[in-house]
Amino acid sequence: MANDFASNFTRKLAPIILKGFETNRVLSKNVDTQLLEGKFSKADTGDTVDFKRPTDYVSVRTGQGDITSSTASSIITGKASGVIQDYFTVFVDYDEADEAVKMYQKNELVNIPMMNRLVTDFELDFAKFMMKNSALSYGTAGTAVANWSDVAGAGATMEANGCPKDDMWCYAMNPFTQVALASEQRSLGVNPEVKYANDKALIKENFAGMRVLSATSLASYNTGAFADRTGTLTAAPTPGYVAAKDTMTQVLAVTALQANIVIPAGTTVTVAGSHRLNLSTRQPVIDSTGAQVLWSATVTTDVTLNGSGAGNLTVTGPAIQEANGQYNTVDTALANGAVVTLTGAASKIIQPNLFWHKQAFSVGSVPIKKLYSTDTLAQTKDNLMLRVSMGSDFLANKQKVRIDFRPAYGAMNPFMAGQGFGTP
Repeated sequence: MANDFASNFTRKLAPIILKGFETNRVLSKNVDTQLLEGKFSKADTGDTVDFKRPTDYVSVRTGQGDITSSTASSIITGKASGVIQDYFTVFVDYDEADEAVKMYQKNELVNIPMMNRLVTDFELDFAKFMMKNSALSYGTAGTAVANWSDVAGAGATMEANGCPKDDMWCYAMNPFTQVALASEQRSLGVNPEVKYANDKALIKENFAGMRVLSATSLASYNTGAFADRTGTLTAAPTPGYVAAKDTMTQVLAVTALQANIVIPAGTTVTVAGSHRLNLSTRQPVIDSTGAQVLWSATVTTDVTLNGSGAGNLTVTGPAIQEANGQYNTVDTALANGAVVTLTGAASKIIQPNLFWHKQAFSVGSVPIKKLYSTDTLAQTKDNLMLRVSMGSDFLANKQKVRIDFRPAYGAMNPFMAGQGFGTP
């Protein structure tokens, strides 16, 4: 009986785990899951697979069609990378073999808690990745979304910045935001499907061109206890596309901020004097008041400033300004001495809502090797793979069960994603 159970246990448990994992995803279910599929042969954290970014060009206008004196567009090939992440593993062991034999029948002890922990931690980790790699923003950092117009503003931000207008826009809000909007929600028409978590999360199929979702796994960061949130650039960063094409990031050398502070990843920064361009038309982005929209970017990793309040901030969504305008993202290059502002108030936990185009991010899974145990591989409908394994520690007289998932993340285009807040 023990051998029969060992050989059948993982096959019984795997479909249960898989169903729970698949139906409780929200964020990772609304991004591209095909681009990274089957691309990884290695299995080391940090290994990458690269994809070509789309090229762009400029046109010239001439009276007679003579382009002799015109400058040709350059073919510049950038790359986006999918990066292997650490394992996500949930494991349990039991002293009593009889209890282990029966546990596949006990949802409350095994499959539900194990699945919930796995999918929650994965979704939260991916949410952090999305937050740190979103170049756009709408609203005032730390201000709660209180009106559907704040959601529509995020959609307008995507459209005004040249994001492809299709049916692949998403907006994820926390459950209390959904409550705040409940009074207006009845008139919008709520999705009647409640079979799966992703369906339950869907508030509105199409509002301002977006799928509006409720998500419990949005990421947060602490702004820090420092009140002085302005400094200056100590040098003009490299403004060209060649320097940014592979990472879509830029380094901002800052000073005159508070000494020894930590600027957390996810923080939105603005730089005075530079404004956004629509990446399709290369025209200025104008807000509802008729003003140009200031360029902003997101800090990708925590940075500790030195005793003089200086340091280097790596931000996503670079400010590019070149003479031919082929890849320009701002009207004016960032200048030495320009004022840098960290958005948000001091000593505040900020949890941005997220808005994005489905192709802004990609997620996939890495093949997991078999163990010297009984294991079963299970695959979601969008080809994410889990491994359910059972073995034993015969010295300790314990049965062991583990569930493994190893994802890969890709930030394909940070200009197609942003952080969403309310307006004061």
